[in-house]
Amino acid sequence: MMVEENDKSLAKAKAFFAKGQKLAQSSNFDYAIDMYIEGLHYAPDALEEGHLPLCELALKRNGAGGKKPTMVEKVRHMGGKTPQEQMLNAEYLFMKDPDHLPYAESMLKAAIAGYYVKTADWIANLIFQTNNALEKPSLSTYLLLKDSYTKIGKLDKALAACQHAVRLKPEDKYLADEFKNLSAELTMERGKYDGEGDFRKSIKDRESQEKLHSQADIIKTDDYRIKSVEDARKKIAKNPNLPANIFELADALSGLETEQGENEAISLLESTYKTTKDFSFQQKAGQIRIKQLKRKIRQSKTSLQSNPDNEQEKTVLDQLQAKFNSVELEHYRLCMENYPTSYVAKYDYAIRLVRNKKYDEAIPLFQEAQKDPKKKIASLNQTGLCFFMKGWFADAIDILNSTWESYELKDSAIGKELRYNLARAYEENGDTQKALDIFRKIAQSDFAYKDVSDRVNNLRNKKQEPNS
Repeated sequence: MMVEENDKSLAKAKAFFAKGQKLAQSSNFDYAIDMYIEGLHYAPDALEEGHLPLCELALKRNGAGGKKPTMVEKVRHMGGKTPQEQMLNAEYLFMKDPDHLPYAESMLKAAIAGYYVKTADWIANLIFQTNNALEKPSLSTYLLLKDSYTKIGKLDKALAACQHAVRLKPEDKYLADEFKNLSAELTMERGKYDGEGDFRKSIKDRESQEKLHSQADIIKTDDYRIKSVEDARKKIAKNPNLPANIFELADALSGLETEQGENEAISLLESTYKTTKDFSFQQKAGQIRIKQLKRKIRQSKTSLQSNPDNEQEKTVLDQLQAKFNSVELEHYRLCMENYPTSYVAKYDYAIRLVRNKKYDEAIPLFQEAQKDPKKKIASLNQTGLCFFMKGWFADAIDILNSTWESYELKDSAIGKELRYNLARAYEENGDTQKALDIFRKIAQSDFAYKDVSDRVNNLRNKKQEPNS
């Protein structure tokens, strides 16, 4: 396509973006999404004009309780004949369900196929940040990011994604080799080596190259992370009020994994919240504060492992864990307060109440969360567990038993947990035989599950005691 045609296409796209922006200001989010998507058909790689403000309004829509795409919308926006159609269809679904990462991954794949470099880089960064924040990050997502970054020439980010994949699967020889290859490619690219002589001059011997490979954290910290902060600062200098720029700088600062960087990110987000009263900024600040405390706890545990008799370090660890519980509990309370119609927010807060042994407060929230089909079984299991912890064993049995009988995926992780909790309730309620029968069934399918084998042995011994 010629430059003149690109200019005309961008002009048409901007007309739709302007309509979308106006609609978003009046909270007509669904129609605004349609306008932005329509505009992106004319300029599919218009990042700052199209994708970023569309993402911003999608987050506001989600915070306001916007509905997820209907089945009809999912069918209508499934796939596409060209990479552009595939990307925009996936983006439409992702904007209506920004918590569903597979939509973003489909969008990334299509952006790579269409070679929409700016868009691919942006959505890959978003996926990277989201996957990093998960309690159980996805290996396949890191591998997708590694390949995607490589295809668009972002070798520093490809190396970082590969590093995360290696951490999840350290025994994988292919990943280890891939990491070494990417490290070497990145080194050569940075040095702009013309020939063998220059390369040898920069890396004098085998020992220094091996050191380069083994210090992935230094590579990422000194280059990728710092450069991300620098790039984010440049963007925010141009447009300090754009929420996407504020979030990007906060993520980059948090990604430094230093107390100074994290504190600056928290300060930036909290000051923006005070100005805008937009809770999403305070929510992000809370997430970073929780991440910071987790890091400190890990460091304290590592220190204690090397010196287990250090009483001062034990006290520090206890204080950090107490602070973590308090901060996390307040964070999820505020989330529930600001998203009162969100069953996920209710469930997440209730989980933290359980960790703080506030079972009476947690039970009504779990009962509310049961209305969300995705959280129903987990909520019922947690409700039964709360009754168990209160000593209401018969009530726990009623809930756990009926849930177990109605649940189809009995061999899944939640299925096993339901069964285990049910057996514990029977055991504490004095019904040794029923508890033993359930524990035996669990052991027959998964002998290493929790302490099942010990419980089977203990219950069998108890049954034999009267006869001995």
